[in-house]
Amino acid sequence: MKFSKWVLLLGLLPALAFAQSGPTGRWKTIDDETGRAKSIVEIRQLDDGSLSGTVVEILQSDRGPNPTCENCTGANKDKPIQGMTILWGLRADGTNAWAGGTILDPTKGKTYRSKAQLIDNNRLGVSGCVAFICREQVWQRE
Repeated sequence: MKFSKWVLLLGLLPALAFAQSGPTGRWKTIDDETGRAKSIVEIRQLDDGSLSGTVVEILQSDRGPNPTCENCTGANKDKPIQGMTILWGLRADGTNAWAGGTILDPTKGKTYRSKAQLIDNNRLGVSGCVAFICREQVWQRE
């Protein structure tokens, strides 16, 4: 009986490892200009299958511990960045790739077309694009 429990447990390990390899979870955003960690974004999959990312923690800000989206327009204008959805609408686009979404840069208050690529289990390349020019940040799984 003990042997069969170990075989079952060992059989589940690859499935558990695969579950951690997707884009959902908590990610430390790394500024592509300074190399510094800025925030923790939690990515979740919505009922429609798209991905959404919300800032759950501010790690570093030049505007104090509770920055607001001063340069945003519309509903996000002057709202706290912590708790704000900054990534939405990403859909599967191949193996470990997502595209067709939108990302908000709360510092500039601008939105960009977005795509993401899982580099490995602990790194996610997230890009904001204008026309065919994209800028990528590599986020680290927390």
